[in-house]
Amino acid sequence: MTAAPTFLPGLTQLPTLTTRRLRLCWLTPADVPALFTIFSDPAVMRYWSREAFTSPTEAAELQTQIETLFRERSLFQWGLTRLTDDEVIGTATLYGLHTQHRHAGVGYALGSAHWGQGYASEALAALLEFAFTELSLHRLEADVDPRNTASRRCLEKQGFREEGLQRERYFLYNEWQDAQLFGLLRSKYQTSLPG
Repeated sequence: MTAAPTFLPGLTQLPTLTTRRLRLCWLTPADVPALFTIFSDPAVMRYWSREAFTSPTEAAELQTQIETLFRERSLFQWGLTRLTDDEVIGTATLYGLHTQHRHAGVGYALGSAHWGQGYASEALAALLEFAFTELSLHRLEADVDPRNTASRRCLEKQGFREEGLQRERYFLYNEWQDAQLFGLLRSKYQTSLPG
């Protein structure tokens, strides 16, 4: 017999989070085409931990997996939509949620047509607030290919600090890729808040 999930008990889907320009929302089967557009783009997937999707079936499997892992409370993955429309332009994720140690990993992906507009930073800020306030997490972690300067800047802007390097962690696109490790503690997050 397994214990009941402790994160967001009683909810059947993720709560919607709203920022100045974005809505972080529950992903449904209707969002599968948008997920395929995002995760089949080689530019988006260049520094991801898996290769780009080649079939819409993979996007459908991702959406189903997101629902399943939410029920297990091990992964919370939101779709990112602009307040001006309902098109999913990216995702924001808490993964590897651990109740005892109160930590999780963070991830995000944004369609390349929407790069350079600050959407990833805005979504990540909402994710951090939710993780530290609503879930009472103690620590958040991320790993980034050191060549992905935009993602590194996004994390650093939110207070993440580099904690190490895992050499040749992933084998993708016929090459070994390093992973730069970042971490953020709730105490450091709270002291960086304005006011």
